[in-house]
Amino acid sequence: MYKYEGLLVFQSHDDEGIIEIVETMGVRSLHFGTSARQSSMLINNPDFLHSMYARAMMGWMLFKDAPGEVLMIGLGGGSLAKYMLHQFDDCKIKVIEYRRSVVKIARSHFDLPLDPRLKIIIGDGGHFIRQRSLTHRGQYGLLMIDAFDHKGMADSVSGEAFFDDCKALLKEDGILAINLWGTDKPLFQQVSWQLGKIFDWRVLYLPVRGRGNIIGFAFNPGIAKISIKNLRDRADLLQQRFELEFPFFVHDLKRNNTSLFSRVVKS
Repeated sequence: MYKYEGLLVFQSHDDEGIIEIVETMGVRSLHFGTSARQSSMLINNPDFLHSMYARAMMGWMLFKDAPGEVLMIGLGGGSLAKYMLHQFDDCKIKVIEYRRSVVKIARSHFDLPLDPRLKIIIGDGGHFIRQRSLTHRGQYGLLMIDAFDHKGMADSVSGEAFFDDCKALLKEDGILAINLWGTDKPLFQQVSWQLGKIFDWRVLYLPVRGRGNIIGFAFNPGIAKISIKNLRDRADLLQQRFELEFPFFVHDLKRNNTSLFSRVVKS
């Protein structure tokens, strides 16, 4: 059976709806009952970070050498967690995923490894962050939020109180990276205002080329300003090492953050 311009190889249901896996030209994709890809993987190179939005989520590397302890809200096919485990030997990752069936799919169809550095908790990401912020302030070097379902961004992972708790969970040099949907302009404007207010406008937005996603990066004050020259030099080195489009990321960050860029990068 063909669906979303590809071969439907798996379909199941849980209490939250449909889960589908579609293969097209060597790419395996996760869908939640709509044509929008939740995650994707090259079947012959499962450790390669295929999705453009996931590649852009790694833009935090322009400002921080290593992730340290990582908290992720939303698993999907597990491509980000898998990539981080593959690239950073010392990182420890905790993922909060609402749907147990999604975790099973990530294991069975997207090569998410059983790794002692990876812990997955089934639960609501917003509730977890609220509770964790009471007892584990300053724990994480990196917080990545990618919490979409078939309807859009999950309601529990936005709001000033939520982002204030996120900020509290981050180390002084911690970074929050969040996947936003730019075509929903009212929601994007609302979330970007909330992020800016909580993080003292130390925020940057990276539109994903050819996609509707916009990746937001919010910085705790311990992230020192970097000069634009050093940022570009760093982008070149990172591109050589990781084969991701870091020079494009720098160009697009500068072009799309005219009023915010100087709060993070020195001219």
